[in-house]
Amino acid sequence: MSGKKNKFEVEKNKNFIEPTIIKRKKETDSDIQVYDLVAPSTGVLIELLINKGSIVAKGAVIAKLESMKMIYPVTSQFSGKINAIECNVGDLISHEQIIAKLIISEVEQKIENDLHKVDSTQLRADLLEVIQRHKLTTDHGRPKAVKKRHAKGMSTARENIANLLDINSFNEYGALLLAGQRRRFSEDELIEKSPADGLVVGTGSINSAIFSETKSRCLVMAYDYSVFAGTQGIMNHKKMDRMLLLAKEQQIPVVLFAEGGGGRPSDTDFNGVTGLDCHTFVALASLSGLVPTIGIVAGRCFAGNAALLGVCNVIIATEDSTIGMAGPAMIEGGGLGSYTAEDVGPVSTQSPNGVIDILVKDEKEAIELCKKYLSYFQGDLKDWKCEDQEKLRNSIPKNRKQIYDIRKLISTFADSGSVLELRKDYSLGLVTALIRIEGKAFGLIANNPGHLGGAIEATAGDKISRFMQLCDGFDIPMISLCDTPGFMVGPEAEKQATVRHISRIFVMASSLTIPFFTLVLRKGYGLGAQAMSAGSFHSSVFTAAWPSGEFGAMGIEGAIKLAYAKQLKAIKDPQEQKQFFDELVSKAYEQGKAINIASYMEIDAVIDPASSREWIIRGLKATLPVSPRKGKKRPCIDTW
Repeated sequence: MSGKKNKFEVEKNKNFIEPTIIKRKKETDSDIQVYDLVAPSTGVLIELLINKGSIVAKGAVIAKLESMKMIYPVTSQFSGKINAIECNVGDLISHEQIIAKLIISEVEQKIENDLHKVDSTQLRADLLEVIQRHKLTTDHGRPKAVKKRHAKGMSTARENIANLLDINSFNEYGALLLAGQRRRFSEDELIEKSPADGLVVGTGSINSAIFSETKSRCLVMAYDYSVFAGTQGIMNHKKMDRMLLLAKEQQIPVVLFAEGGGGRPSDTDFNGVTGLDCHTFVALASLSGLVPTIGIVAGRCFAGNAALLGVCNVIIATEDSTIGMAGPAMIEGGGLGSYTAEDVGPVSTQSPNGVIDILVKDEKEAIELCKKYLSYFQGDLKDWKCEDQEKLRNSIPKNRKQIYDIRKLISTFADSGSVLELRKDYSLGLVTALIRIEGKAFGLIANNPGHLGGAIEATAGDKISRFMQLCDGFDIPMISLCDTPGFMVGPEAEKQATVRHISRIFVMASSLTIPFFTLVLRKGYGLGAQAMSAGSFHSSVFTAAWPSGEFGAMGIEGAIKLAYAKQLKAIKDPQEQKQFFDELVSKAYEQGKAINIASYMEIDAVIDPASSREWIIRGLKATLPVSPRKGKKRPCIDTW
């Protein structure tokens, strides 16, 4: 000090909205410095923690004000001794009114600040209440329910979510939600009976170790069968609606664990009669074509749960699943007979009829394939390998009438371990699968000569059309491996409405904007071959044939019988007639060889089968890059 004037700067207290203001009042000849401690805001003085003569340390709370139902501390930002107190408890204090006067001095004594003193070993009561409530919703807090679930050989809803999502990525929404039955049960009873109201939901990530944070985002919803049999209540509908709106706004892929019994008639806490103004079903449907939606089911899935499952782009089901638009009680109530739950819609029905896209052994496999399915929509893989492509040179038998294993051929053609077949048990004459070539995702369709020679049935028309929508909706280029004698014909085929179902392929192909590549492995006949080529051999980015390729406007034998009917009829000797017919067939096959078709530019090339992958990648590089988009490319992905 030494007789010189000193300038003090007051540092703001960052812990509070309003700092305490301290003003220097005077300097005496003896260099005693007295400061005014003033109110940070207008309020009532509710506590005075000092007396005249009190020693205070820098940062000590000297008083408390109450204003607008909030308590404001008055702190000293200098050490010293209280020289005077200018007000009393209960006084209405104005902003910057003097509360006390402080003589600045060095203080060795430490004065604890009661607002900042925290015992880190003791939890606050309000936090402890929250922790305890959350514990009651977890598997650790529900050992009996977990034991019962495990006794059935099944995982809990929370275990499935933990196995699906990346570690520590789950943010749970609505964990404290209770069932809409407050008129029937007390709050404590509902806390025990209806944790999370039987629906565990939240955001997280899948495959984030491989793909970016943006691409690995996911929203998961899992009905909890241990709570009211996984039924849909008015409150968990509200929770799901909240999540589906979030998924739509942020464009987050959705995974739904759909096990449950449908609507819950026991909920009481709503104004209405039917609840048919519920928005959940159309809310999930509105995501179709915007983001990938995956439904997983193990065990029983009926009514409303099944409707949500059916809305999803892909359905993964375990072998013990049973799926139906109504459960046994509703069926019997409608006078339609008495059935067990397992009789209603077992996988032996729902997989061959096309409801199930991927059939798996158990929940663990379902989750692994869910992750794999999502990966095709998340991006390219840097690390990949494939089998020796020279194997493809001998994959088509020399005998043109001999069948071969198309799935083995696809496995050789695609990156190793990258084939994920969809609807394998439905429409057996056609394969639809997601694959990778050099780490890039493709949708693949292929005729199966092991079923009806690869002829395209009515069901195949639906199978191809829906798969085209899925690939086009999410900008996944397509590859067609064509080996078909054409559409299936005959009276039995027409009973299946073949005309309409088959025509779907042409309608859908006409709207495709993704790159489409056609490889004709062997047979390329008639309208069926055109359908396999997105409507025309010139609709594809390229149509290339393997040397084994053979072509015709229709089946050669049938075409000759039509074209030469009179000539054949005129030949009376059966042996001579057969010889004439065989000569015509042989000539037609020669004309229909791939190398001859290419000479007329009906196809673009005849290639070495071993170079097929190279052709695909070079072809892809020749196409326009995918333009970024914010909304849907297609209105929806057809459920069928």
